[in-house]
Amino acid sequence: MILDLGAGLLTGLSLIVAIGAQNAFVLRQGLLRRHVGAVVAVCAVSDLVLILAGVAGIGTLVERAPLALEVVRWLGVAFLTAYGVRSLLAARSSSALRTTGAASAALGSTVATAAALTWLNPHVYLDTVLLLGSIASAHGPEGRWWFAAGACAASVLWFAGLGYGARLASGLFARPRAWQVLDVVIGVVMLLIAVSLALR
Repeated sequence: MILDLGAGLLTGLSLIVAIGAQNAFVLRQGLLRRHVGAVVAVCAVSDLVLILAGVAGIGTLVERAPLALEVVRWLGVAFLTAYGVRSLLAARSSSALRTTGAASAALGSTVATAAALTWLNPHVYLDTVLLLGSIASAHGPEGRWWFAAGACAASVLWFAGLGYGARLASGLFARPRAWQVLDVVIGVVMLLIAVSLALR
């Protein structure tokens, strides 16, 4: 039980800690202190649903639906490209950093963006559903659910820590130049992920 739980925790963290579009968005919202709870909840709950689906065996259905994954892939490419370009354009203006984009977005728009960054990423189906699901199955009928519990805990801890822990760096982001750099980094990350998806 403890070993299965620990394995799930470590595996879950290893898959979500890498810098990606979703993490960059959570970090930005945490720094802005705008709708952090809602963004963390959307990302964590989405992960929990995907993890549990993978452990329950839904991964086999995903594997047999290449057309659906292809549609999601190109929607993801379009969305990430648009978001990346928007971040790069926002970086051009230091005076409007706190009033454009994510800073002034309404709750509904922010939640929709967080959901899109999660569900329009085909890697989430391959990593979270297929990979985690297959690793969990190696832990046996009961152990796989303890593994799932560990992976779910990793997701909640990571997104909560990233979203609410970002405020510790708020002193650094008191300067407009820091926001410009962050917007450039986020824009480049989004565009690189879009290119990697397009070239798959």
